Amino acid sequence: MFQNIGELMLLFWRTVRSLPLVWRQRQKTFDQFFEIGNASLLMVCILSFFIGGVIALLTGPVLVERGLTNSVGGLVGISMAKELAPVMMSILIAGRIGSSMTAEIGSMRVYQEIDALRTMNINPIHYLVLPRLTAIAVALPLLVIFSILVGWGGGALVSALNHKIAVSFQAFFTNLREVVDFGDVINGLVKSFIFALVIGVVCCHQGLQTIGGPRGIGRSVTKAVVNCIVLIVILDYFLTRLML
Repeated sequence: MFQNIGELMLLFWRTVRSLPLVWRQRQKTFDQFFEIGNASLLMVCILSFFIGGVIALLTGPVLVERGLTNSVGGLVGISMAKELAPVMMSILIAGRIGSSMTAEIGSMRVYQEIDALRTMNINPIHYLVLPRLTAIAVALPLLVIFSILVGWGGGALVSALNHKIAVSFQAFFTNLREVVDFGDVINGLVKSFIFALVIGVVCCHQGLQTIGGPRGIGRSVTKAVVNCIVLIVILDYFLTRLML
């Protein structure tokens, strides 16, 4: 465990030191950004819409019974901005993009393409890790902003259409503006940025450590995704406690 932590920190430090070289890898970075961001929009939209709707559906009737009908908007707004959007989107990206990163780099490691890069005096961290880590660090917070807005829309729609809640769009967003401020959104973006770094470093490291042929690639992908999800949940607790 301590060896893995040390290797992860060392990989992250070497990648950070190589940031001035990211302009040379701009095409690979843009390709990764497109794959992480634009190609994930539909999935993010569907997931966020129904998360916001479920929150409104579960909490709305309870608030109505206690005479807090107009508080639905604030509850959906704060929960999406500070917690559900960054955590759920990070888990989604870990499963969709993190597994792809690990599989790509792991395949290159198994079939000795990384050794070929070293032979040609090309640093694998500069060529493989830097574009992926930069792209995910930029794309995930943007996806979280999109997720927050879609989640609010889903919560508002369910609140308006469900006869047990029956909160108008105007009342929903009025309460949301009263409860949620800009700092709450920044809170979620900071979380998502840290989660993005975790996903990028863990998945790239696991890919670089892959051995054993196709079966080893499968084990690396599984291990990378599981480790990312566990670290996201653990870090979420400590970040939430710190930001309170």
